[in-house]
Amino acid sequence: MSESFSFASEKAGLPPGSLVHVGKVHQHAHKISVVNYNKSTLKKHTVNSIDELLGYKLTDTITWVIIDGLKDVSIIEAIGLHFDIHPLVLEDILNTHQRPKFEEFNDYLYIVIKAISMGNRSLKVKYEQISLLVLQNFVFTFIEKPDTLFHPILNRLDNDKSQVRNLGTDYLAYLIMDTVVDEYFSLQDAFDDLIEGVEDKLLSNPTSETLATIQKIKRELIFFRRSVSPLRELLAAIHRSESPLLNEKTKRYFGDVYDHAIRIIEAIESYRDLIAGMLDIYLSSVSNKMNETMKVLTVFASIFIPLTFVAGVYGMNFEYMPELKWRWGYPAIWVFFISVSVILLRFFRKNKWL
Repeated sequence: MSESFSFASEKAGLPPGSLVHVGKVHQHAHKISVVNYNKSTLKKHTVNSIDELLGYKLTDTITWVIIDGLKDVSIIEAIGLHFDIHPLVLEDILNTHQRPKFEEFNDYLYIVIKAISMGNRSLKVKYEQISLLVLQNFVFTFIEKPDTLFHPILNRLDNDKSQVRNLGTDYLAYLIMDTVVDEYFSLQDAFDDLIEGVEDKLLSNPTSETLATIQKIKRELIFFRRSVSPLRELLAAIHRSESPLLNEKTKRYFGDVYDHAIRIIEAIESYRDLIAGMLDIYLSSVSNKMNETMKVLTVFASIFIPLTFVAGVYGMNFEYMPELKWRWGYPAIWVFFISVSVILLRFFRKNKWL
C-alpha cells in the first residue's frame, strides 16, 4: 500500500513513472476479479495477487481482469512487471485525473475513459476514471470503486451463444466502452428534465434559487463536456489504428460508439446554448419585475406629488391665508385629495401604465 495524493500537483518533483495513486480514496477492500472464457468455457472467480494470472498466459482463452481500487500500487506494479507495461502507462492508470485518450503500443493498447452518472443528490454528477489495457488474450480494467456498470457484460458472457464469447479482446474492449458511453444517455435525460424544470420556473416565477440552479447546471456541463469531448479524438484514433490487436470488423463496432459520442457532444453543445439563453431570460425577467415595481412606485409617487404640494402650501401657517379660516376647508381639502387621486389613477389606467 502507498500514500495517495488528492491532486496531481502534489507529485511535483517526483521522477517520471513514479507509481503514486492520485485521486479520491474509496474506503473499500481491493478486489481482483477474473473472467476467463472462450466459446465453450467460462470461469469467474477472484484472486489475491497478479501472480495467480500467469497461468492464463499459456492458454488460448480470453482473460478479463477487473481491478477494483487503485490505492494498492503493488497490484499495478505487478501487472507492469509480468505483462511488460511501460512505467508511464502505469503512472497514468494511477492518476485518476487523466483526460480520455488512446495510446498504441507494440503488444498492447491503453485506453482511458470516464464513467459518468448522476448522484443521489440533485445536480451532483459522479465521475470515475476507467482505464483499459488490451493485450492479445488479456483485458485489464481498472476502476476506482465497486460498481454495477459491467453487470450487463457479465450477463452476456453467461450465454455461450453470445458474440462476445466468439470474438477477441478488442470486442470486449468495445463492449466496455459502449456500456460506459450508453450511461451518458441516462445523464442526458437527467439534464433534459432539469433544464425543462428550470425553464418552467423562469417563465412563471424566477427566484435567486433558480439562478443558483442554472449556475450548478452550467458548472456540471463544463465537467461533462471536458470528460466527453475527447472521445471524438479517441475513437477516431482507434479507427485509424493499424494495430494487429484491432480487427477490422471490430472497428465498425467502435464506429457505433463514435456515433453515440457525437450525439452526446452535440447535446452538450445545445445545453450550453440553452443555459446561456436561460441566463439572459433570468436577467430579463428580474429586470422586468424591477421595472414593474418601479412603475407602480412611480405611479403612487406621481399621485402624492400634488397632494404633498397642497399639504405643504397650507402647512406654512402664514397669518394672512384666508383658506385657513374656512369652516369647510378641512372637508374640502379631502375632497380635493380624493378627486385628484381618482383622476390620476383613471388617467394611468387609460394609458396602460398600470
